[in-house]
Amino acid sequence: MMKVLIINASVRGKRSYSRRLTDLFVENWKTKHPNDVFTYRETGIGHIPNINESWIAGAFKKPSDRTEESQKELQLSDELVKELKENDIYVIGTPMYNWSIPSGLKAYIDQVMRINETWKFRSGFPDGDYVGLLENKKVFILSSRGDTGYGENEKNGHMNFQTTYLKHILGIMGIKDITVISLDNEEFGGEIFEESKKRIFKAITSIA
Repeated sequence: MMKVLIINASVRGKRSYSRRLTDLFVENWKTKHPNDVFTYRETGIGHIPNINESWIAGAFKKPSDRTEESQKELQLSDELVKELKENDIYVIGTPMYNWSIPSGLKAYIDQVMRINETWKFRSGFPDGDYVGLLENKKVFILSSRGDTGYGENEKNGHMNFQTTYLKHILGIMGIKDITVISLDNEEFGGEIFEESKKRIFKAITSIA
């Protein structure tokens, strides 16, 4: 039995295409892995607070040295990190907002990028050599974007701070097994978008 964490980042509800992608993923996965367990984490409609000075002070201290205030600030972060450690597969459904990710998803990432919890410095001191602590994890990034051509060496690739950023940050936390499936052309609609939907929906339903 595998544990699957679904992370939704869109601020839209039923009109969100990234949510449709995660819904389709879950529907497809359940038919092939009926005994797997799903957990849902909301970063778009639900509120993930930004980190603050007290959070930073607590996160970089040993647990035994933390004040009551910093422990309280880290409570949600501890919960989110525990959730990541307990799940085997992460499915991130995210739209592209201004060529990047939604602010709620960024706040979530700030909460889980925890030194000595999800990553560490190899030497134990700031040395630029990051070691990821999340091992044996698999990630599916299901993105929706208004335009197209955001792949490497494509016309808009230099403006893709969405999936490229996510892959980089996940890599620092130790996750290398990452599949990106992107639904493009939402802004254009019409036949070009319908063709994109058919292609991407087929790609998701083919995931084993």
